[in-house]
Amino acid sequence: MPLPIGIHDLSFATGEFALPHTTLAAHNGTEIGKYHVGIGQESMSIPAADEDIVTLAATAAAPVIARHGSERIRTVVLATESSIDQAKSAGVYVHSLLGLPSATRVVELKQACYGATAGLQFAIGLVQRDPAQQVLVIASDVSKYDLDSPGEATQGAAAVAMLVSADPGLLRIEDPSGLFTADVMDFWRPNYRTTALVDGKESIDAYLQAAEGAWKDYSEQDGHALERFAAFCYHQPFTKMAHKAHRHLLNYCGHDTQDDDVTRAVGRTTAYNRAIGNSYTASVYLGLAALLDQADDLTGRRIGFLSYGSGSVAEFFGGTVVDGYRDRLRTEANIEAVSRRRPIDYAGYRELHEWALPDDGGDHATPRQTTGPFRLSGISGHKRLYQAC
Repeated sequence: MPLPIGIHDLSFATGEFALPHTTLAAHNGTEIGKYHVGIGQESMSIPAADEDIVTLAATAAAPVIARHGSERIRTVVLATESSIDQAKSAGVYVHSLLGLPSATRVVELKQACYGATAGLQFAIGLVQRDPAQQVLVIASDVSKYDLDSPGEATQGAAAVAMLVSADPGLLRIEDPSGLFTADVMDFWRPNYRTTALVDGKESIDAYLQAAEGAWKDYSEQDGHALERFAAFCYHQPFTKMAHKAHRHLLNYCGHDTQDDDVTRAVGRTTAYNRAIGNSYTASVYLGLAALLDQADDLTGRRIGFLSYGSGSVAEFFGGTVVDGYRDRLRTEANIEAVSRRRPIDYAGYRELHEWALPDDGGDHATPRQTTGPFRLSGISGHKRLYQAC
């Protein structure tokens, strides 16, 4: 029998501030139903000036290290599409902030919002080779679009840290996986831009094409039938996309597409993303956190995952919830991570949106804003400086 490998622990963090969509709607004159109902969003996380993907990642991972220690962690994989450096992995900064052993490999992965799933699958391979070791997989992103652009309402920020091990405490990942790749320009961010470019209609079409293709390959690899899954976690650039994707998959498989059926399959996965906004690589696993925190006992039930990254790459796979998982959940901490955010007005949000570290290589301190455990304290000689608070 194959060695059970999967997610042993999961923790997440998000930004210091929250911009309610009512505030954004009041600024731009949008009917609030377009946000609350149309895209399924209520607020979005806004990082403080001294927060970035490193501080979010370290904050998400610290509780995992505190619970399990770091002695068995031999690899750290940080997945992001909002990287801070073209050469050095953001994970190396996280490794330092967390005080992890020097005998550790650290890498950064990128493929839009799909990267964390690649990290999870790579981690499983490493643990299969040596079941005594554990792999820390972190998805950390800040989603940022131009002011007054169509994508502005879907911004967000979060990091999810997952400890991957043999005999996992939360979820056993199963074979096979269904895979799909197509060269599509639906979403991209050139090196010379700080905000992403997106073709909204093309992106939705590409997502649905990828979901269909990944499921087709999954089926051809002798995967489980659709009705064998208790729930589905989809990548959520906005939460209504999960509903749209599942309805598309039901239709492709010849099933009824009643609203109740769709909500039953994905509704509990959207709670955190609805408040946080798009967190790119982290969003599908925020969906898992929300599902495990809210659903009735899922012991022994199979969960489907559809991970999509623009450009585009997608993967469908399944995982079974293990016995005793409820004793390992971080429900109170997860709710606190969302509720502790400070509401921000539009002027404050705009100021943060336009704020950036100077690029002259001088000595510059960042404003002290975060109340989290780690902060970006400044820059000196083109070097980013971090500190534990």
